[in-house]
Amino acid sequence: MGQKTKSGLKIISKNRKARFNYFFQDFFEAGIVLKGSEVKSLREGKANISESYAFDENGEIFLVNSHIPSYKESSYNNHNPTRNRKLLLNKREIGKLIGKINREGLTLIPTKLYFKKGKAKVEIAVAKGKKHYDKRHTKKKKDWDRERARFFRKSS
Repeated sequence: MGQKTKSGLKIISKNRKARFNYFFQDFFEAGIVLKGSEVKSLREGKANISESYAFDENGEIFLVNSHIPSYKESSYNNHNPTRNRKLLLNKREIGKLIGKINREGLTLIPTKLYFKKGKAKVEIAVAKGKKHYDKRHTKKKKDWDRERARFFRKSS
């Protein structure tokens, strides 16, 4: 199942790979258009957004490659697990996002999928891809922090 946080969010899925692969600049909270069987499947805590991204088409933002598995109890009107899902944002926010994507060569990456007051929400980040040397630096820093914590724990 999803985990509850203090703020009342029930987190369904996190994109942990995104922090390693991208530099984040801005975060936006967006609603997501879902079918009934998708909501039921999400309430069971099943979803995967690790390989997904968002793009714009005709002034709307769509989430691509997110996997919400089929709901077992649903009959003939089950959903396609990897279909494109429309994100619900204000017109002003969509304009900002489209401008950043087109001008600055950035991309939209979902970082979190959760329920907030009973509504399914997606946190999307405006991100820039890391180069290979940036990833090596991140890994080196993470290892060094782990070693330093281990050293201080043993010394005290």
